[in-house]
Amino acid sequence: MTAAIQTTELSKTYGLKGQTIALQPTTLSVPSGAIFALVGHNGAGKTTIIKLLMNILVPTSGSSTVLGQPSSSLTGAAFENIGYVSENQDLPTWMTVKQYLDYLAPFYPQWNLGDLATKLDLPLNRKLKHLSRGMLMKAALASVLAFSPQLIVMDEPFSGLDPLVRDELIEALVARTKATGATVLISSHDLAEIEAFATHIGFIHQGKFLFNEELSSLSARFREVTVTFAATVTPAAVAGAPALITDAVIALPANPPASWLPMEQVGSAIRFTHTQANTEDIQAQVAAAFPAATAVQVLPLNLRSIFLALAKSGRVPATPSEAATGGAR
Repeated sequence: MTAAIQTTELSKTYGLKGQTIALQPTTLSVPSGAIFALVGHNGAGKTTIIKLLMNILVPTSGSSTVLGQPSSSLTGAAFENIGYVSENQDLPTWMTVKQYLDYLAPFYPQWNLGDLATKLDLPLNRKLKHLSRGMLMKAALASVLAFSPQLIVMDEPFSGLDPLVRDELIEALVARTKATGATVLISSHDLAEIEAFATHIGFIHQGKFLFNEELSSLSARFREVTVTFAATVTPAAVAGAPALITDAVIALPANPPASWLPMEQVGSAIRFTHTQANTEDIQAQVAAAFPAATAVQVLPLNLRSIFLALAKSGRVPATPSEAATGGAR
């Protein structure tokens, strides 16, 4: 599958000596037709990489292409095939919704609003300045979907929106992109919404990509593992008094597999996140590391839990080859 977006060691720093790092050197490929979710906390670098791709910012090093064209050469004509929606997008608030959409139509040879205004429940005769933030985002999305771009880039479109408006935006976006085969790059920290419709996920933390892959692969790899041990029971010193139960003393392995994120003790149990659960034998690994364990529970993780586990660990999950060899990160 060809790449709609490709970056090679793309980076951005600020300051005379580059001491403020907004984006560490990043190589990224977004397949054509994918709905690629760029996730990370506020300030992680999501908006920076989007602005680099859209030729709004000049990179410090590296390069990128969008729809096969260098980002540095993107001009007005290129945006006939690229739709860009930002949470802080400036709209001509003195226009009505209809005036705004009619104004845009001549710029795009493929303009076809169709029933988008009806599906998004847009008040065509109301001025943009009188719309709620949710309605403004609907108007912005309609203005992009109407010209059927090959690539739709959305920067935090769901921030601050109520669930109903989010659902309407997502429904309209997914329906139109399925019909046209468009690629979507969408940044968000609303992980529950992203998980419902994204096909690929890229996780950026402190300006560095920790991973990017298909969501189905990511979901198959990550598991929460809880290893339970027998607590220590001390008989009562006085007849009739309750026995004293204390948490087990657990010795952590000196060299755990590279696929285990940092372990924590919770009572008489050890809990950790496994990053290669689809290719490694968790039960065998645990038996080797904790021969005194009495039970092992393995549970799937949602995207939010994966995000938190990686953010807390602050490191890239091991690749299958590193996990197999126990390589250090």
